[in-house]
Amino acid sequence: MGPIVLTQLATGLSVLAGAALVKSVMDQNNPMAGGSFPRCPSCNGTGRVSCFCSRWSDGDVGCRTCSGSGRMACNSCGGTGLHRHEKI
Repeated sequence: MGPIVLTQLATGLSVLAGAALVKSVMDQNNPMAGGSFPRCPSCNGTGRVSCFCSRWSDGDVGCRTCSGSGRMACNSCGGTGLHRHEKI
């Protein structure tokens, strides 16, 4: 094997090792995979809750906050779906 082939082989193995490392970190911190960050109890991990316009309207849905979807970002988690521990 020539030096170019060895260099390409080493580069390919490094990329695979890096991808495996990133995947393992993502799996550990993924709330859906039982990671270390618990889901937000207010939105159940979706990051979205029913908008005020859909709760107290006369049938029509849509406002600036939800852009007409009827769902807005959760105030408890900021739309991330992850439970935040507030420091007092």
